[in-house]
Amino acid sequence: MSLTERILADFNVDVAIIGAGTAGLAAERKARAAGARTLLIDPHFSGTTCASVGCMPSKLLIAAGNAAHHVRAAGKFGIEVGAPRVDGPKVMARVQRLRDDFVSGVKKQIADLPDGVTVKASARFASPTELALDDGRMVAAKAIVIAVGSSPVIPPPFEDLGDTLITNETLFDLEDLPASVGVIGAGPLGLELAQALARLGVRVEVFDKSAQLAGLEAGEPETSLREALKDELGFHLNVEPEARRNGDGGVTVSWSENGETKEADFDRLMVATGRAPELDGLDLEKSGLELNENGGPVFDAATLQCGQSPVFIVGDANGDRPILHEASKEGTIAGANAASFPDVQSFERSTRLQVMFTEPNMAKVGAEPDEDTVVGKVDFADQGRARAMGVNQGVCEVYAKAHCGALTGATLVGPDAEHLAHLICWEIENGSKASDLLNKPFYHPTLEEGLKTALKQICKDIGLPKPDSRDDAELPGDFGSD
Repeated sequence: MSLTERILADFNVDVAIIGAGTAGLAAERKARAAGARTLLIDPHFSGTTCASVGCMPSKLLIAAGNAAHHVRAAGKFGIEVGAPRVDGPKVMARVQRLRDDFVSGVKKQIADLPDGVTVKASARFASPTELALDDGRMVAAKAIVIAVGSSPVIPPPFEDLGDTLITNETLFDLEDLPASVGVIGAGPLGLELAQALARLGVRVEVFDKSAQLAGLEAGEPETSLREALKDELGFHLNVEPEARRNGDGGVTVSWSENGETKEADFDRLMVATGRAPELDGLDLEKSGLELNENGGPVFDAATLQCGQSPVFIVGDANGDRPILHEASKEGTIAGANAASFPDVQSFERSTRLQVMFTEPNMAKVGAEPDEDTVVGKVDFADQGRARAMGVNQGVCEVYAKAHCGALTGATLVGPDAEHLAHLICWEIENGSKASDLLNKPFYHPTLEEGLKTALKQICKDIGLPKPDSRDDAELPGDFGSD
């Protein structure tokens, strides 16, 4: 853009950020802290995906479901109580009230930004360094950060279901719990919400074209997850379901299973088949960026820069690591690089950490195993503290380098695996070996002790020495079964 064109623009800034979600807010903060003149553009400023329709309201619903489930499970501890009465409107009212509190906190952050930093509008590219707003104004920027987020994918077979179809963006606005819900998608989001609804007394059946749950490979962790969930949820895997509205105001799902055509009726159908970047409407063809096969900009994960251009893409918009803590880090990296453009730096990315909040939890940490990986396993069915708590389900695998025992990753299915995943993730970043962890203190009895079984297996398989001060014998409660 010429100097004359920049002068004629309505906004002349160093860094323009499109989207005020987690990644966009982080990018604006970092760029402004670096001394850049910033402009944060968003059509709604309605709060982040996490606060409004994602991780926070889903955890509120999960918490309600778990409360009801724990009442039902009290009998196995010798505590006799009546079946819980779930008041659907009150459950949803609490979800909405606390959700709105979280959203208001984000909105306050935005309201507290300096004057002139925000503009309420939609933006599209007019050139590699110029944005056209839907109100007719123009933005000239030295660098641009794309942080437009994502939205639920609705596959064609389910597009015409009207208000019988719900997603994670509409579920939390229901005034009452439906009596029955079909869930399309057995990924982390679908399973979390499916189990929460089932525990609240909703009849739930889950459909997926995959043969495995939660995107896991076939193996003991996936099998243990399926075994743990099968008593609460009906599963129809490796199927291609179709759906239509029925005369009762609900939806009928049909599918073929084991050579037999089947049907089931539900009040609502929840589609949880993933989310796609909100790139439509950006006029990316005018950005000069190289696009990938999905129509998104090609970018460097270490810099978040699109090619050699002054454009950066972050968070759900790039589809690389669509998780809140990654969005925050990506926004920070992009904000720093956009502010200093053309001086762009590569930043080290965090170890992968992904958690699914079903009971039992599922978590993926670090790298997948390869031919140079040794695997240690623990089956929580026999783990002492898990048995005491009545949550003894799940199999965890811990991965390490075969030549030295350095931890590389884990696939975890088990009670409170969200916490175990953090411990392993931190130790991977510390460069720890299995023997290093095994030599640390483990309080007895705790769920963390379950990791010792996997760590001992790794050390034994590759011959790592055991200090004379360490006793590897089983402790009370760490063997046997219910």
